[in-house]
Amino acid sequence: MEARRVFVAVAALAVVLGVFWLRRPADQIDLHAIPGQNVLLITIDTLRADALGSYGGAAATPAIDRLAAEGVRFDFAHAHAVLTLTSHASILTGELPFRHGLRDNSGYRLPPDARTAATILKSAGYATAAFVAAFPLHSRFGLTNGFDLYDDRFGETREPTEFGMPERPASAVVPLVRSWIAERRSGLPALPASPAQPWFVWVHLFDPHAPYRPPAPFDARYSQQAYLGEVAATDAALGPLLDDVRALGRPTLVVLTGDHGEALGDHGEQSHGLFAYESTLRVPLIVAELGEVRLKPDATTNEGSSVASAFRRTSGEVSSVSARHIDILPTVLEAVGQPVPSDLPGRSLLPREERQAGAQARPVYFEALSAQLNRGWAPLTGVIVGRDKYIQLPLSERYDLSADPAEQSNLLGRAPDKDRELAAALRTFDASEPGRRVAEDAHAATQLRSLGYLSGSAAPKAAYTADDDPKKLVEIDQAMHRAVEAFGAGRAGESIQIYRQVIDRRPDMAIAYRHLAFIEWQAGRPAEATETLRRAVARGVTDPRVIAQLGGYLAESDHVAEGIRLLEPLAREANAETDTLNSLGIAYARAARPDDARRTFERVLAINPESSIPLENLGVLALERGNLPDAGAFFDRAVRVAPGSSRAHAGRGSVAMKAGDKAAAYEAWTRAVQLAPTNFEALYNLGVNLARDGQLDRARPYLEQFLRSAPEAFYAQDRRDVAALLQRR
Repeated sequence: MEARRVFVAVAALAVVLGVFWLRRPADQIDLHAIPGQNVLLITIDTLRADALGSYGGAAATPAIDRLAAEGVRFDFAHAHAVLTLTSHASILTGELPFRHGLRDNSGYRLPPDARTAATILKSAGYATAAFVAAFPLHSRFGLTNGFDLYDDRFGETREPTEFGMPERPASAVVPLVRSWIAERRSGLPALPASPAQPWFVWVHLFDPHAPYRPPAPFDARYSQQAYLGEVAATDAALGPLLDDVRALGRPTLVVLTGDHGEALGDHGEQSHGLFAYESTLRVPLIVAELGEVRLKPDATTNEGSSVASAFRRTSGEVSSVSARHIDILPTVLEAVGQPVPSDLPGRSLLPREERQAGAQARPVYFEALSAQLNRGWAPLTGVIVGRDKYIQLPLSERYDLSADPAEQSNLLGRAPDKDRELAAALRTFDASEPGRRVAEDAHAATQLRSLGYLSGSAAPKAAYTADDDPKKLVEIDQAMHRAVEAFGAGRAGESIQIYRQVIDRRPDMAIAYRHLAFIEWQAGRPAEATETLRRAVARGVTDPRVIAQLGGYLAESDHVAEGIRLLEPLAREANAETDTLNSLGIAYARAARPDDARRTFERVLAINPESSIPLENLGVLALERGNLPDAGAFFDRAVRVAPGSSRAHAGRGSVAMKAGDKAAAYEAWTRAVQLAPTNFEALYNLGVNLARDGQLDRARPYLEQFLRSAPEAFYAQDRRDVAALLQRR
């Protein structure tokens, strides 16, 4: 009864203030500005519009379909980019990619003073929270601006040979969101004079992203269409959250969209990021107001009243106007009664006239620059005006989407005036070139690689030719993804062969050399790895990352002086990459220059205080000097920064063993091996010390695993020692 008394008191206060709250029938779907209503933004990664039931798709999506029936479904909505980070930056800032500056999934950061939906709503008194599901939206990229809580606890991929997914499923993310909302609801003040604080929640779900591995029962139900199984599983997880929102005591604006689509073989592309055809550029967009609806005191809810008839629909509204990601922020702001900044390029979709035929045109700028930034291929930009689409490339394209939605017939050249008109429309955006990229550390590169994102670095060309057009290079794109998949599945030999074929066809492609050398090194073939990188340099590849990788490998394969000569000039650059600095620090340590090594690792730590790698390296230096307190402190800090770091736990084990605490050493090394079975130093230390401690039976599995997996090129003597121990019994 207490809860009921509170509700009545709140309602009574609302009447005094000149408004009152009424339960809205499910089929009343008109959108209105409701000052102070909650906002729930749902972004589903890699979601094709045509996968959803409400869009005519084959996936069972009753929760999203019901939301569409309660609101407005836009059937011609588009992203401005075909990558996760870039698209989400546009959604949150309301800006086009060349304005917010995040042009790829790595190498860019949103400035700390950037204006976002969260910063605006927080300043308006909203509680703000974000729950993201995968590494491309890690807090390091800057989307945290304005959020009281930014929950990105999706786990980590620590080892370079590990390709576990750094993501968490919708079934794990949605309960966190529900709990956060429930806590705020249960915390309603007892006195109606203090109304509950409105909230803005952004929830990001990643499940439809490759690889497609739907959970039961969707794996069996969609055994031949795993992507659709992921979509259906996401919908099932989302349903309870939407039900919670419907039951709240105040209205909530719900916006659901995809960040981009998925090619699924369209035009030869398997996933997304290369092209910008409709399969990856078109997205679902649904806007609905759920929960309670606030009406003016003179309004009634009689069926015959003008207010009721204005609200009522038998099914959700479908709008065919062109809608864009940059229209979401203005829509949200108008819906909650906040002023829309005049410099935003988007327009609110809240007014009915903006959703009807005849509305002012909304040209759509779009881009796909990943291939340019990472591989040196031609940049892709384009524009949609009405239903005409223009793609600017060395081999440009034009399509009439009303007659040819699958983009099978390139109309470029058939109507030159139309070609020029669309090219001029694209020029009006005056899109700038991508800015200088921030260096990502090895950990970030590993995380992104595990998701299929091939992060590299390519210098821009003065001019791009038809040979640089991604349409002519799509087979190389497919090969690169096959190589990553093969390596992740443990088929290093197959991956090496694929990369060699790519290099034969495209000898200027730095990322292919880097990946090939990396896999050769991990496979215990250091001479081949260094030769691969030397060959790249000899063929005119000038990417500093190639030179830094070569210098690092030389330093770790007894060519320390040569490695230092290559690394030092790169390290003197003001924007030197942390990988380069780490490699130089290791080279200094191997050259018996511990002070230079320490200063270099400290520089890395100053650049990236959230990285465990420099802490681990400083711990190793302290351990080698016999300074156990400092070594222990560095490894403890590393574990706090990255609880999933196998190297940090292994370092703890080494400190404990030198301090005489065998039990703690065995525990730490065991944890290190659990986290990374390819941490050969931890495997060796655990197995050998157990064996020497008279616990050969306990040691045997670790020793045998070491013999099976440790590369001969790096661990020849250690392998002989282990073999000798195993022969004792």
